[in-house]
Amino acid sequence: MQTKYVVVMGSLLSGIGKGIVTASIAKILSFYNYNVLAMKFDGYLNYDCGTMNPFRHGEVFVLEDGGEVDMDFGTYERFINKNISSKFSLTSGKIFSEIIQKERKGDYLGMDVQIIPHVTNLIIEKIKTISKENNLDVLLIEVGGTVGDLENGYFIEALRQLSLKEKVIFVNVTYVMELKKVGEQKSKPVQLALKRMMEVGISPNYIVCRSETPLNKNIKQKIAFFANIDENAIIDNHDIDNIYEVPLRFLDQGFDKMLLNDLGFNNKIDEEKFNSWKKLVNREEEKNKKEIKIAVVGKYINLKDSYASVKEALVHAANKLGAKLDIGWIESEEFENNKENINKLADYDGVLVPGGFGSRGINGMINAIEYARTNKVPYLGLCLGMQLMAIEYARNVCKLEGADSTEFNENTKYKIIDLMNEQKSIINKGATMRLGGWEALIKEGTSTYDAYKANRISERHRHRYEFNNEYRKLLEDNGLIISGTTTDGSLVEFIEWRDSFGIGTQAHPEFKSRPENPAPLFVKFLEEAIKKKVKREDGSISE
Repeated sequence: MQTKYVVVMGSLLSGIGKGIVTASIAKILSFYNYNVLAMKFDGYLNYDCGTMNPFRHGEVFVLEDGGEVDMDFGTYERFINKNISSKFSLTSGKIFSEIIQKERKGDYLGMDVQIIPHVTNLIIEKIKTISKENNLDVLLIEVGGTVGDLENGYFIEALRQLSLKEKVIFVNVTYVMELKKVGEQKSKPVQLALKRMMEVGISPNYIVCRSETPLNKNIKQKIAFFANIDENAIIDNHDIDNIYEVPLRFLDQGFDKMLLNDLGFNNKIDEEKFNSWKKLVNREEEKNKKEIKIAVVGKYINLKDSYASVKEALVHAANKLGAKLDIGWIESEEFENNKENINKLADYDGVLVPGGFGSRGINGMINAIEYARTNKVPYLGLCLGMQLMAIEYARNVCKLEGADSTEFNENTKYKIIDLMNEQKSIINKGATMRLGGWEALIKEGTSTYDAYKANRISERHRHRYEFNNEYRKLLEDNGLIISGTTTDGSLVEFIEWRDSFGIGTQAHPEFKSRPENPAPLFVKFLEEAIKKKVKREDGSISE
């Protein structure tokens, strides 16, 4: 079967959930047993997302092959439960870099190298190559930004050209504004955005409308009229708490039947796959679940998207355990200079310190880790959270005053965390960290082994610094447990406390967590948090 394409583009404004819409359409098609994957075009000139600011861009998601990509890829993988290659991430930086390389090699001898046809042809070539290599029935293509942005214009033009020869369905994601003072939804901004889209030669087949409240019939009729499409092709996607419900909402509106018809498909829905997803979604909505409160103490708290995968991994684990999750997002600088603030952690059943870079807020995280250890509050440290767990132990248990990481203090006397040897000669910052999936050996009889139930596991990584083996014996002699290492034993991958539940991992297990397959460490962490809560409630331990 020749691959067909569904293109998801945004109009009016960015940040309205194109990634969730793209992933939801992919999920719907998977219910019908079509082979589908998703790719994304991003207009920034960065080669990849690795050097971008999480405050502005959200988290950098790491793929199994080590690709550093936009956070929407995390949404794709979580919805369709498949790994995606970094080839599916196409930035302007990658495209222009390849164009220049071709020009320097002489591939365009005698030609004026131009956006059209050379850039657009290369984009189309990439799309077709990915489709063929993966034997796809449908390739979902999300275009970053909004229609009218200068930096994605050539991507959109390439897709227009693709639609002249291939089956391409265009889905526009837009935002319907609502004036609360008058209690009325307004379609005029959407109409103007549609006009801009049509000016570049594209008329959407479907319009997915984001709004705060359900879309009213009058607005649907107006938008359909101006878009020259049937009213049923205007899809309501108003705000909900559970993003995994979106595919079911689309099915309720008959989006699946219309889309399959437009694509020329005739498969019947796989009831087992559909019911499995529906059961998973409904489980999250169950009432009377035991609530657990988890404190995430990080340094990018002001933008929750910086920790999107951490949040979703906690949701997946809580759903599996039948628990109601309450996440407290705490800026680590709150604990930096006023240790009395740390007492707010008494309200939580578990503490998680995620990854990050740079010295800001580090001591606040260390104070939070010390609180969790001394008060026997279940703890999970991810990447930086593992490194700070080791530093806290060195300072407060091993009495190595001023112990630190050379990332924060190059002159520290006790270099508990240090730059990896292979990183010391590296100059370029992009795509040079230890990235992607790496295997580790787990020691039996440890909490880490209890979580994974396996001696050999694999998790994704993103780091330059590591646990310094010079201090390995000292910390172990003082009670720290090294529960996992690389397969050759050269790098520490997991550490634990001996007297209470606390696990730190150099990896980012949140990147592999899926609704159907929650990350084992997150499940174990929440199990311990539930136990902690039960003991407090029955009086086994004091507050």
